[in-house]
Amino acid sequence: MKKNEAGMPVLYNDERGPAIKVHGELLRLDLSRTVRRVSGGGSRAELVVKACRIKGRTEGLLIIDATAGFGEDSFMLAAAGAEVMMYECEPLIAALLRDALCRASQIHVLADASRRMTLTEGDSIEAMRTLKTAVDVIYLDPMFPKRRKSSLVKKKLQVIQMIEKPCENEALLLDAAKAAGPKKIVIKRPVRGAFMAGAKPTYSIHGKTVRFDCIVL
Repeated sequence: MKKNEAGMPVLYNDERGPAIKVHGELLRLDLSRTVRRVSGGGSRAELVVKACRIKGRTEGLLIIDATAGFGEDSFMLAAAGAEVMMYECEPLIAALLRDALCRASQIHVLADASRRMTLTEGDSIEAMRTLKTAVDVIYLDPMFPKRRKSSLVKKKLQVIQMIEKPCENEALLLDAAKAAGPKKIVIKRPVRGAFMAGAKPTYSIHGKTVRFDCIVL
């Protein structure tokens, strides 16, 4: 394991594939942990799926996840029948996610969902501004400072917070999402967090720790 000049971890490869080291342990993404959540249509009960539905359905929708991160929300959407285009600007996270999708495609119960997901490493803002494909929903889950108390942050979220920079201009991201012309924009926030870029949603769906703000266009 090497580090760059800023002391941040970089990609580590061994016989099992790409990983990064966190607190002395190698971390890989493992979407097989979602098997219980997606089996028997269980993904339809996920709040992110309920938030992204249009006229009560998710099947066949084209959804852009503009801030893919570790891809679990995208996977729930794909398991519920949506086609999901993911964008991730951080190369380390994109590499882990690409590897996780490859392994998920070899697990019977996860294979269909993984085939409905595509990953692009790059800036989603520019991609959304020049998008030529009609899209139903754009999903945003931007990083921002002090998202969760440090004592409650799970290891994989610590990794994202360590590597991924907080969203520097939420208004720019939201404007790009609107420019893509979706039917709905869904924004994941802490349950008591401020609205993204001060934009009041059409409605919100609340969980115990997170909230999904839905802007219907």
